[in-house]
Amino acid sequence: MNPGLHPPWTVLLVDACPVIRVGYRALLEAAQDFILVAEADTGEAALKACLAWAPAVVIMDLALPGSGGIEAMRRILQRRPAAQILAFSPHEDVILVQQALRVGARGYITKRSPPTVLVDAARQVAAGGVYLNADIAQHLAVQKTHGPSSPLAGLSTREFEIFSLLTSGETVLGVAQQLSLSSKTVANYATQIKAKLAVNSLAALTRLAIRLGLSHA
Repeated sequence: MNPGLHPPWTVLLVDACPVIRVGYRALLEAAQDFILVAEADTGEAALKACLAWAPAVVIMDLALPGSGGIEAMRRILQRRPAAQILAFSPHEDVILVQQALRVGARGYITKRSPPTVLVDAARQVAAGGVYLNADIAQHLAVQKTHGPSSPLAGLSTREFEIFSLLTSGETVLGVAQQLSLSSKTVANYATQIKAKLAVNSLAALTRLAIRLGLSHA
């Protein structure tokens, strides 16, 4: 029997907003199934905390400063494949859900979900299951039936990461440094992304991200 599949579960809570962390901390502590061992406000801090504390569950916002939640999740799972990650976000965009699941998230909820959903989802993910709240599951089912509706559906995980960083205001050099790539590689990715999305400038990429609710730049 794997003791990691039974409470109490250790948790790393990752969100840039301290007020949200306070609220989620209170919910987890009240549930009595969890021991909050660390908090982080960036992807880089999340990776360090995860390596230091080896939590059973990582509850992570995808809208993180720096390299962002998707990239942070990828790095955490590279170093600690056993980590069970529950992602959350203000957005219900199917492409964001798909990218999180593709990288390795075990669950996805939105910040608009009732407080009890966070606890239920964390329990399910901690026990080795998968959790998607009802609205997101419905969106995924509709897309599977009717085909992709988001123009971002054709982007690879790396392309989506670079798209997200560029449209949040990062330069090509800044993206290269955060993702440990060369500037030439990032520039080549940017060209591919613009071709796939049928736009010809970074400004047009940013407008698309804003229209899809993925950026407020």
